[in-house]
Amino acid sequence: MIDTPPRRRRLSLDRVRGLPPWSVLAACVFAGGLLGGAYGVLTPPAYTATSYVVAVPTERSTPDAALGFAQAYGRVATQLAVLGDAQAWAGVPVRTLQRSVRTATSPDAPMVAVSATSEHPGLAVDMANAVSRALTRHADDSRSSTRVRLVQFSRAVEPSEPASASSGVTTLVGASAGGLLGGLALLARPRGAGRDDDPVPTASVPGPAAAADARGQR
Repeated sequence: MIDTPPRRRRLSLDRVRGLPPWSVLAACVFAGGLLGGAYGVLTPPAYTATSYVVAVPTERSTPDAALGFAQAYGRVATQLAVLGDAQAWAGVPVRTLQRSVRTATSPDAPMVAVSATSEHPGLAVDMANAVSRALTRHADDSRSSTRVRLVQFSRAVEPSEPASASSGVTTLVGASAGGLLGGLALLARPRGAGRDDDPVPTASVPGPAAAADARGQR
């Protein structure tokens, strides 16, 4: 007798359902770790360099004004007007600077952190320093009206280690995610579901003789 495709499919499903729960969880952990490790190996490392500039009030300004302008310059640093001047010193297009440069400010200190990320450590340093230089130039042009000037506090240095996660970390993250998804799948699966070809139990009805004997014993 030749098995039909539906029967073969049913046999395969029965084998899968017959596996113990821990094997499904182990398979999910293994698959997640494999995908996470492959991502860490295939993704090139990324390096981040950071340069710092500080807002200094002039004799006709206050520290509070310097703090407020530091917040404003942190938002201006990634605008096209600043990046357009920085591209000549960094040696990369404006689109690369827009994609790679980020700024951060502090609510307590009049300081702007300019960070650049690249696959090459030297390029990350050049982009961070170039944007900081362009930002200080723009601040000097408007110093007569703002009464605040920007001073370079610290130049970016070449990073010794990548900022991106290593393949070992991505493997652990992938394995954890696979185990979590596998556990959720085990919890969400239906419990005690009967098969289509299982016989349906029928209710037993006592016969007339058994019913009469039961009345006589009362």
